[in-house]
Amino acid sequence: MITKIILEEELNTEELQKLEILFKETQQDILNDFLILTDSPELARICRKLDMAVAAVLSGEDKDFTGISYAVAGTDDLDKGYLERIWRRYRGIPWDICETARCFVRETTPEDVESFYRIYSDKSITAYMENLFEDRDEEKRYIRDYIEMVYGFYGFGMWTVCLKETGEVIGRAGLSMREEFEEPELGYVIGEKWQGRGIAEEVCREILAYGRDELGFEQVRALMHPENKASKRLCGKLGFCYKAEITLDGELYDLYTVEL
Repeated sequence: MITKIILEEELNTEELQKLEILFKETQQDILNDFLILTDSPELARICRKLDMAVAAVLSGEDKDFTGISYAVAGTDDLDKGYLERIWRRYRGIPWDICETARCFVRETTPEDVESFYRIYSDKSITAYMENLFEDRDEEKRYIRDYIEMVYGFYGFGMWTVCLKETGEVIGRAGLSMREEFEEPELGYVIGEKWQGRGIAEEVCREILAYGRDELGFEQVRALMHPENKASKRLCGKLGFCYKAEITLDGELYDLYTVEL
């Protein structure tokens, strides 16, 4: 439920205390269903102290919303999808990204880690990419940091690929940024069990469309090991063109790009 609290006049200390008491007396599971939109920094901070989802309403005045992660420019014609994503981020619910005929793509959660270890246990998976951390707890910490720092900052990244039919995690795919480049990079890994069925092409094609239509990207790149023939074939099917041979961190890569 989205609740707008737009104040004609700033609440005084007593009024804010009364509102905080009201929230405290409300069951937490009810508060969890709310996304509060407010132009009051003091009220926004009360909401966060009580673990309530809140977005600042920016009115052009110089107000200090330090500690509030999300904001909207006004309350007219709000994008309901964007507001739902704000609420999901506060509640730790992964965003749904896109879907294909056979798969759906969503943000990664720490609970996906066990599936990743099963996928990465096949040596062919790590032939041309980094492996996971040896310590599963360290990998889960990495995922939690990734959700906060990458998803939270960019709004995109590497995501989890699941089968529609069963919900089973079968791989990862997405768009990520490197400091050395301005455009995003396509990455993917599909478990050996599900390879050879055209799933990687199906998923990557939809992710490129998402990058164009939802994120506004005009160009995407791909970096791959010169001997990674399977990825080169896939990039060819997706319309990527070879650009150059480059060296990153002492490793040689072939650089491909595609115009969206």
